[in-house]
Amino acid sequence: VLQTRGCIMADGRFRVPKGATRGTSLLGIAALMGYGLYKSVYTVEGGYRAILFSRISGVQMDVREEGLHFRVPWFQWPIIYEIRARPKMMTSPTGSKDLQMVNIGLRVLHRPDAASLPSMYRQLGVDYDDRVLPSICNEVLKAVVAQFNASQLITQRAKVSTLVRNQLIERAKDFFIVLDDVSITDLSFGREYTAAVEAKQVAQQEAQRAQFVVERAKQERQEKVVRAEGESEAARMLGLAMNNNPGYLKLRKIRAAQLIANTIAQSQNRVYLSAETLMLNLASLGIDASDFNIKKKQ
Repeated sequence: VLQTRGCIMADGRFRVPKGATRGTSLLGIAALMGYGLYKSVYTVEGGYRAILFSRISGVQMDVREEGLHFRVPWFQWPIIYEIRARPKMMTSPTGSKDLQMVNIGLRVLHRPDAASLPSMYRQLGVDYDDRVLPSICNEVLKAVVAQFNASQLITQRAKVSTLVRNQLIERAKDFFIVLDDVSITDLSFGREYTAAVEAKQVAQQEAQRAQFVVERAKQERQEKVVRAEGESEAARMLGLAMNNNPGYLKLRKIRAAQLIANTIAQSQNRVYLSAETLMLNLASLGIDASDFNIKKKQ
């Protein structure tokens, strides 16, 4: 007996209607086309470039820029390169011209040459920086540092950095790498050389200190000579003054008495001392007003 819409036969078998089979086929085809369309497009983001590898022809020479691009699924797939500059730090121990061990730290800002990405992929692959930069940086550093002494590496650091930069840029062009900046970030020497430099600095400081002591002794000696000559000249002139004018000694005693009297007068304490001891008894010196032309007021 045929049941509803003819889906169940009399023998109990299930029969799918022709319209339902056609709808399922169309749905499968649409899903397959959507998946194929999804796999046939790819996006290159900003700061990146892409090249296509084909199973038939290999690496294609066209470089895809930023945006949406098409490919043949399964036969082609994109290889993405970042063309923005990236830093890489390296340290290289090397020897100077005077056979001193030097540890140099180098910072390189690098990026691939966008126009040469197909050739770079054939020769170096995606990890080009790990393959090339360590070897060429060590080679250039050893060649440049060997031209300078250890002391020149410090005093002529700008010149050393310029030589390393120029040679490294030229060397990197052979591998399709562009270097935007090369700078020396660290420069250190071995323990023996560092200790020798410190000992030399200490010796120079000691020599400068000894020279200063010698110069100070010379100045002190010259000062004593000048002072002695001055005192001798003063004594000679004092002797001449006393010989030419006997009243000069009395005048010095009066000035000394004035100074002593002023000092005692400014003191808050009462002092009882002998006038002879303090040189205040001017009468004992035979000094009167006529000796100094002092006129009494009428």
